[in-house]
Amino acid sequence: MYRTHNNGELRAKNINTEVTLSGWVQKIRDKGFMGWVDLRDRYGITQLIFDEERTPKEVMDKASKVGREFVIQVTGTVIERESKNPNMPTGDVEILVSEISVLNTSLTPPFTIEDKTDGGEDLRMKYRYLDIRRNPVRNKLVFRHKVTMAVRNYLSEKDFVEVETPYLIKSTPEGARDFVVPSRMNEGQFYALPQSPQTFKQLLMVGGMDKYFQIVKCFRDEDLRADRQPEFTQIDCEMAFVEQEDILNIFEGLTRHLLKQINDVEIGDFPRMTYDEAMRRYGNDKPDIRFGMEFGELNAVAQHKDFKVFNSAELVAGIAIPGGNSFSRKEIDKLIDWVKRPQVGALGMVYVRCNDDGSYKSSVDKFYDQDDLAKWAEATGAKAGDLICVLSGEINKTRSQLSVLRMEMAERLGLRKADEFAPLWVIDFPLLEWDEETERYHAMHHPFTSPKPGQMELLKTNPGAVKANAYDLVLNGNEIGGGSIRIHDKEVQSKMFDYLGFTPEEAKAQFGFLMDAFQYGAPPHGGLAFGLDRLVAILGGQETIRDFIAFPKNNAGRDVMIDAPAAIDKEQLKELNLAITLKP
Repeated sequence: MYRTHNNGELRAKNINTEVTLSGWVQKIRDKGFMGWVDLRDRYGITQLIFDEERTPKEVMDKASKVGREFVIQVTGTVIERESKNPNMPTGDVEILVSEISVLNTSLTPPFTIEDKTDGGEDLRMKYRYLDIRRNPVRNKLVFRHKVTMAVRNYLSEKDFVEVETPYLIKSTPEGARDFVVPSRMNEGQFYALPQSPQTFKQLLMVGGMDKYFQIVKCFRDEDLRADRQPEFTQIDCEMAFVEQEDILNIFEGLTRHLLKQINDVEIGDFPRMTYDEAMRRYGNDKPDIRFGMEFGELNAVAQHKDFKVFNSAELVAGIAIPGGNSFSRKEIDKLIDWVKRPQVGALGMVYVRCNDDGSYKSSVDKFYDQDDLAKWAEATGAKAGDLICVLSGEINKTRSQLSVLRMEMAERLGLRKADEFAPLWVIDFPLLEWDEETERYHAMHHPFTSPKPGQMELLKTNPGAVKANAYDLVLNGNEIGGGSIRIHDKEVQSKMFDYLGFTPEEAKAQFGFLMDAFQYGAPPHGGLAFGLDRLVAILGGQETIRDFIAFPKNNAGRDVMIDAPAAIDKEQLKELNLAITLKP
């Protein structure tokens, strides 16, 4: 046996026991006549002691040649430590070593394998297998495992069946670019990696599986951010003979289960908000409702004065920043510069100080009196000591800019607390969205989303007004899940393809297999998919997903550890019937 115990389990009760341990050398302290080694594995650290009075000379000699991150095996006796370490679970004991074997040597690591390391992110990604030895990274991967098991247990108890679906599929339009895979045996043809198992889970409902789930890799070839990866993991679910309320109840239950099991947090009601309301009150469809700063629309009380900037705007709206009147003029000027950055895009910002005596001081005092500004304060919910920040312009842009400002101020003021959880259902999304570039409507979710009951005919007269039978689950300002009731009727699905601009031939080529299946008694069905990576990060008190993924890619979509993507040799290209033409 390489070990009788792991490096995190020995306690005072094990004193005088002979043990064998294995692991990596964390630290070495050598006083010549006596030395100590911290031996590490996934479970913890145990201190080894080498004493020339009690340790055989050949063992002392071997120990003197051991370096950091060497893999060693030792046998010895558990003894009581003279200087106990109350910060270590094994801090009451140490191992008096009688035998030592070097199982493998190690180069000096490029960064320290400590909780607080000197390695930058790029370096740690290059040597990710070393980074995983560090407690913060390893603990996140263990945390992810616990969340995944809690999901599996909950869904299994609710009679869901886990079914695997293919990774090599047909390219279908789902909103992002597909990763494609050339087929050697079918010259000139390609598989695609699935953006989601959407059509397969619908086919499983046609097949009578009734309740399906899968924790599955999905792939999208899109521009990346800190919270996106080209390959990501979904908790993918589908149910037959259900309406929206059935699905919301099941996955409220799953979210409650996870928060209780993982975070020991009890959640009450899950508020519901329409898409239109979310955009009006918060400027985005995944609002963080742990704090206030709701939008106040000011058109009625700010326009029709002499201030042309507001008079010419589609929307004038503001937020009240709690305690913001304490900001200096310099700080406010910096905030104005911040909203004018290209990433936000505002042309400027008007502000109003809400003084403790009930008076107001504004950057537009020339145009508005105290009564006017009092109405602004009422519309934004501002109180004495607050600062009202106002943006104006085209409706959607202004809402987006104000939303970014709201989130930034909440971050600066410490209002987005990682140990507070505020779930929210956003419902009644538009079914379609207009694309200026292609000058046609596209499905806001995907082509299989059903309109709200009774709204199918509205597609002929006012397609932009049709609401989808769709829903998103938001947690702490992040969309953690989304889904819809699907179209299960072939004729309705054909009409939807027509409205989306597919010719009958295109619809047949892309989705003929699904349309054919609908001819054989497709049940009413719907589902939801959670983004596992983001869900795990939020439950873990963070919003960046990268550290919760064993081998993530960087913002350019590269795996710097294995240096992928990479070119393939000419023989492979020839075998695949491919030729590479690079852009000039």
